[in-house]
Amino acid sequence: MTAAQAPQQMCVVVTEVADGDGGVLVRNLRRRGAPRVVVLTRRAARPELSALLAGGLRGAVASATCPSLPKVAPPAVQAPMPELTAREVSVLKLVADGRTNRLIGEELGLSALTVKSHLARISRKLGTGDRAELVAISIRGGVVS
Repeated sequence: MTAAQAPQQMCVVVTEVADGDGGVLVRNLRRRGAPRVVVLTRRAARPELSALLAGGLRGAVASATCPSLPKVAPPAVQAPMPELTAREVSVLKLVADGRTNRLIGEELGLSALTVKSHLARISRKLGTGDRAELVAISIRGGVVS
């Protein structure tokens, strides 16, 4: 695959993903040949976010839920962020930038296997193996901005 043929990464910003719009958005993005997409939106219901992720998008983030959804009180006390090493934080920051293990390794002078090892350790500390959730947890914890 040449550089011209490489899949394009894209971030799509949408004001609101209304009921039923998730599937439509996925179909339109696929039609345009955009397989590696993250959607950022101000409002979307969980079913719509699920539809986006089930449709193959790399990630979907909503800053608020639709007003029709019940309000959930935030937790009274947020669990403390586990201690991460400086290297783990640098790996997380590059994951947040959308880099692959190979690219992270090249940038930090590590092998892709070592990066994978760092991510496994971070995953154990944060309690998830999902890259998007690792980034979300680290953003909420103030580790990555």
